[in-house]
Amino acid sequence: MSQTKADYIDDAEIDTSLDTHPDEETVSEAVSNLEANGFDVVVVDSADEALETIQDRIPAGASVMNGHSTTLEEIGFMEYLSAGDHEWESLPEEIQSIDDDAARQTARREAQTADYFLGGINAVAASGELVAADQSGSRIGAYPFAAGNVLIVSGVNKVVPTLEDALDRLESVAYPLENERANDAYGVGSAIAKQLIFRREMAEGRTTVVLVRESLGY
Repeated sequence: MSQTKADYIDDAEIDTSLDTHPDEETVSEAVSNLEANGFDVVVVDSADEALETIQDRIPAGASVMNGHSTTLEEIGFMEYLSAGDHEWESLPEEIQSIDDDAARQTARREAQTADYFLGGINAVAASGELVAADQSGSRIGAYPFAAGNVLIVSGVNKVVPTLEDALDRLESVAYPLENERANDAYGVGSAIAKQLIFRREMAEGRTTVVLVRESLGY
């Protein structure tokens, strides 16, 4: 079931000042500082261009895994991956086909080492850091080390001036919305149980941030 911010925005109390489009100077500052911290950055104008960027960057035969991401839903990546009109090894499809709970969990852990791991982020600091969190760690566990390559897609609405603002955005925008989604999807709330501040990428070319000039995800 596709889930977007529009499904929960009326029920969640968020700080809307941390969910707006920044000015061009702030976007440029974010790009410069992310690149200085070792991240590759691609800025695109639309969700369609974001999907095309991903398609172009993942080679045939690569194993592909993703964490849950409303942004990936909104750009059409999840539908594209599940439709199978590509030459990748889709690890989510393989995992879903496993009936045994323990074996499926083991496969999910092993999938963190995919050739390409895709996901979203909760905030991008213009000072050059990425902030993300989730309850289990399955969404962010691959980011620091496990995956061979990481592709992170974010709307510019997640760009805020400082790391402190990024941490505030996690608490006051992303979490309330994710909590509503989790209650709807699973019948239980979410929690900021495991948190990542991705300050620097040391492996050249490993992590790419696709920054979209649209409001995407939360």
